[in-house]
Amino acid sequence: MSLLPDIKVLDLTRVLAGPWCTQILADYGATVIKIEKPGVGDDTRHWGPPFAKDADGNLTSEAAYYLSANRGKQSVTLDFAKPEGAALLRQLVAQADVLIENYKVGSLRKYGLDYASLKALNPRLIYCSITGFGQTGPYASRPGYDFAIQAVGGLMSITGERDALPGGGPQKAGVAVVDVMTGMYASTAILAALANRERTGEGRYIDVALLDVQVAMLANVGMNYLVSGTVPQRWGNAHPNIVPYQAFDTGDGQIVIAVGNDSQFASLCGVLGKEWSSDPRFASNPARVQHRDLLLPLLAEALQVWRGPQLAAALEAVGVPCGPINNLAQVFADPQVQAREMRVDVPHPSAGSVPQIRHPVRFSGDATVAMQAPPTLGQHTDAVLGEMLGLPAHEIAALRQQGLV
Repeated sequence: MSLLPDIKVLDLTRVLAGPWCTQILADYGATVIKIEKPGVGDDTRHWGPPFAKDADGNLTSEAAYYLSANRGKQSVTLDFAKPEGAALLRQLVAQADVLIENYKVGSLRKYGLDYASLKALNPRLIYCSITGFGQTGPYASRPGYDFAIQAVGGLMSITGERDALPGGGPQKAGVAVVDVMTGMYASTAILAALANRERTGEGRYIDVALLDVQVAMLANVGMNYLVSGTVPQRWGNAHPNIVPYQAFDTGDGQIVIAVGNDSQFASLCGVLGKEWSSDPRFASNPARVQHRDLLLPLLAEALQVWRGPQLAAALEAVGVPCGPINNLAQVFADPQVQAREMRVDVPHPSAGSVPQIRHPVRFSGDATVAMQAPPTLGQHTDAVLGEMLGLPAHEIAALRQQGLV
């Protein structure tokens, strides 16, 4: 059973933050109609290689990047830059519950597709705008991409190895985490607005900015600064507030050890045959943080005699969190990842089937998440215009001849 069976979403977004948001809504069963420019579509359709292959091993035009964020949607090609196209889109808006867009601030106003115009048409509409810097403030007109936001918002300043060590310097995260988290925040905001509408009958305007999300993501590190006034440094794979909580070398590779409390530290010492947990310098986490530079060399020496898998097994047996540093081939071969069925292959109209990474949330009962392939460009244009607007086939054909769809 779908969780959002009666919710219609118009998706006017491209790239990652907006599509990530609408993919979540599609996973929960909303009907998500992705509005794309005829002949071009979402920018990420062209962000490859890699591209998916068909059953015969031939390359398709389906870029892996696009496939990562557009599952479960319907694609409608519609040129709303033309007045006739904008009029068609407004007809769709009249029947929609949610519209989400990520155009530059104010740029949809000239098409009559801004919130004020559409609210008059559909007062129950929930309208979500995603931008780099928000609808207000001195940077509102600037374009915003994840990489630049990670720099401006301070994330890169706390990510990467320490300057004094080899490879030191600011680093971006390996995944566009600001885009992904912005999509997550936007989806929860939309769900909250839908719940509020059930009570009040009123729609909402939602303003979500990548920079705001990135600053909020600073979490405990941001609060460390606000409380202490000390600018945080980069710690590489170590932790500013917890010791030992980092990657260590063993005799045959690296392992992450994440000691979260004093009991776990005592268990680690027991495995290693050391009495450090009774040493006042190391007995408590604040003491270990204070004496980090004394403890870590001792740990590094003790761990060299271990092989990673044997050490992991010994630590897991006594409840010390740890794990190998897997590459993605190892991740998708991991028995736990496989048991949770995090890879799913779904039918696709041109590739035969494409892999997807499963939505991570599981629900009890008969509630399910949708697992339908990302659509090809314009795949559902005729069906949506016919079903929602009642347009006959010959009128849709005429619109196609005019380049409107």
